[in-house]
Amino acid sequence: MIVLSIRRAAAALAMLLCLSGAPALYAACALDGVITVGVVPQQAASDLAQGWIPLLREVSAVSGCEFRFATAPTITEFEKRLARGEYAIAYMNPYHYVVFHQAAGYLAFAREKDRKLRGLVVVRNDSAIASVQELDGKEVAFPSPAAFAATVIPLAELKRGGISVKPRFVASHDSVYLNVARGLVVAGGGIERTLEAIDASVRDRMRVIWRSAEYPPHAFARLPGVPESIGRDFVDAMQKVASSAPGADLLKQIGFKGVVSAQDRDWEPIRALDIRVLDALLAEPVR
Repeated sequence: MIVLSIRRAAAALAMLLCLSGAPALYAACALDGVITVGVVPQQAASDLAQGWIPLLREVSAVSGCEFRFATAPTITEFEKRLARGEYAIAYMNPYHYVVFHQAAGYLAFAREKDRKLRGLVVVRNDSAIASVQELDGKEVAFPSPAAFAATVIPLAELKRGGISVKPRFVASHDSVYLNVARGLVVAGGGIERTLEAIDASVRDRMRVIWRSAEYPPHAFARLPGVPESIGRDFVDAMQKVASSAPGADLLKQIGFKGVVSAQDRDWEPIRALDIRVLDALLAEPVR
C-alpha cells in the first residue's frame, strides 16, 4: 500500500510539473526505448503533429514511457506500414483494426470516449444539390479506398440506393473538404470529427447532405510484442491528462473528450460487415 501510494504521488507530481512547464519526474516504464504511436493521416501531417506531439509529450511525462507521434504521408502508405508492423501502437479506423488485427496481430486496448463513428457526404453551401440521389454519375472525392466511414460506408450505401458515382481518392479528409470547397468536385466523403477539426474558413463553406448509421470508433491497438501493461499505462496517463484543464485543452486539439479502455470484441459489428477492400493489399508480399 505504501509503494502504491508513492507511485500515485509520483504520477500526480509528474503531471503537475509537466503541465506547469517544469521538468517532469519519470516513473518506470515496462518497455525500454521509444514507443511509436502511429496516427492514421486523416488530416495533413503537420496538422496532426501540432495536436498529437504536445499531447503525447504530456502522456509520456505522466506514464514514464516515451510515446512518440508518427504517421504517414497518405492513408494508403499508413496501411502498408500497419501491414509491416511499423508502429508499436496505432490509432486506426475500425476497418483497419479488424484487418490488421488479423494480418499483423494488433490488439485493441482503447478508444475515444463518447464517440461513435458516422460517415458524411458534404457539398458546398452554394451547391444546388440537396440529396445524394443527385450525385448519380458525378465525381465525388474520398480520402482513400479503405477509409471506413468516409469512403467504404458512403460508397456501399450509394450503391445500395442505385446511385453510381465516380470516386476521386485524394489522400486525406482535409483534401476532400478542400476539393469540395474549391469546386473541384461536387461532393465528398468525411466524418464528423475531421469536419469539425478543419479550419473554419473551409468548414463554414460545407453543408452535410447525408449521414450514415453509427459504428464503433477508431481503435488504439498495440503490436503483440508490446506488453499489455503499456496499453494500461497509456490509457491511465491519457485519463490523468484529461482530468486537468490544460490537459483537456490538449485533447480538444485532436477533437477528443477523452480515452477509455476497450477490447477486441468491441469491433465485432465491423467484422460482421465482411468488408474486403484491402484484400489485394494483404495479398502483396510485405516489404
